[in-house]
Amino acid sequence: MLRRHELIGHSRGGPTTKIHATVDALGNPVRLLLTQGQTHDIKQAPALVSELRNANIIADKGYDSKALVELIEAKDAPP
Repeated sequence: MLRRHELIGHSRGGPTTKIHATVDALGNPVRLLLTQGQTHDIKQAPALVSELRNANIIADKGYDSKALVELIEAKDAPP
């Protein structure tokens, strides 16, 4: 478990934090994860979709990988 100060990363623009979210069809948050700003999005993908079943998955191109597509398809969800 990361401590609060460990979730602040550094970039050219200064201190940053990313919020990764899974939302329902109405945009209501289902799962939120925080990471340092320089952490790549795809590293959070398995945790974001781990509990989803029979869902339609729409994601930013930062989450595009063959492994994630296979994980989503294994959950009976179209990527």
